[in-house]
Parts: sequence; structure tokens; C-alpha cells
Amino acid sequence: MKNTSYIEKIGIFGIILTAMTSPCCFPLFGIALSALGFGSFELFGGITMYVFLAFVVLSLVGAIFSYAYNKKVLPLIIALISALMIFYNYFYDAESYNTMYIGMVGLMITSIMNYYETKLFNLMKNKKVILNSIITCPNCGHKKEEIMPTDSCQFFYECENCKARLKPKQGDCCVYCSYGSVPCPPIQETGKSCC
Repeated sequence: MKNTSYIEKIGIFGIILTAMTSPCCFPLFGIALSALGFGSFELFGGITMYVFLAFVVLSLVGAIFSYAYNKKVLPLIIALISALMIFYNYFYDAESYNTMYIGMVGLMITSIMNYYETKLFNLMKNKKVILNSIITCPNCGHKKEEIMPTDSCQFFYECENCKARLKPKQGDCCVYCSYGSVPCPPIQETGKSCC
């Protein structure tokens, strides 16, 4: 996944760099970079236009790979709309730059969203699930260590001391989440209930 993250970062950096080096796009940056000897590459003319569009495509490819990895559709939708806005601006609405700027901001937002979604996905993926839980009976206080099932919810549990039949508290998905020392495996992995 690191390579796809780099693809998206390179795309976003390239978009910003090519836009900044053109005084017609960002006058202040263009003047500053011209003073440093970089001059104007004329973003809307010549080869720089194609370089800029290549970075947009690269950024979009990174967003597609991110979607394939973490299955989050919102960043992908924003990236597609943003890229379409940029291409529309270049080929159909060269008079106004508003759609291009909105598209650039959208691609940057996508990159940030994918970065945090991927980071969260990796944390959840690498997190070790604890299967042992100590259930404490609310009636008699008896404690027993049990191994939690990973493929189903355990809705009922019978205390071996007082024979009370325990069921989850309201809002909990299973007896381990209500009376155990550790929440059930689905809650640990995804934060969502097993039922």
C-alpha cells in the first residue's frame, strides 16, 4: 500500500508545483518562483499543461488504488468528480479557473482522507484480537475465564455457580460485551457489533 500512497502524494505535489510555477494561475507564487529563477512555465500552454494533467491522472490512479485497499468509496467519488472538473476546465471552460481550483482542492482533500483511512485500516488490521475474557456473574459475582467465539455472538451464558442465565444488557451485542473483561472479537476488530 505504501507505493499507492506515494503515487497519490506525487500526483498532488505535482499538481501544486505546476500550478504554483505559473503566474497566470497563482500570481504570488509565480512571482516568488520567478524571482528564484524558475520563471513561468505557462501552465495553460505548451508541455506544462500536459504535465499538469498527467499529475491529475496520477493522483486519480492513487485514489483508485486506495479504494481497492481500504474500500472507502467517498474519497474515490471526490477524486473522480475533482479530476473531471479539472479536465472540463481545460477542454471546455478555459475562460474561468474556478472549476480547476475546486478540482485541485478536491484532490488534496481526497489525498488527506485516503491517508487517514489507510492509517486507520492498517491499525485495525494489525491489531491483535484477544479471545480470552473473564465473565463475572452479576448475581453471585462468580468469575470464569472463557474463550470467545469468533464466528458468532453468544447471546446467553449460564453461570456455573448460581445457574443464572445471563443475557446481554440493552445496547450490547453479546454477554461478553456486557459481563466480560474484554469485548467480543468483532467489536475489537471493527468497533461494530457481531449481530
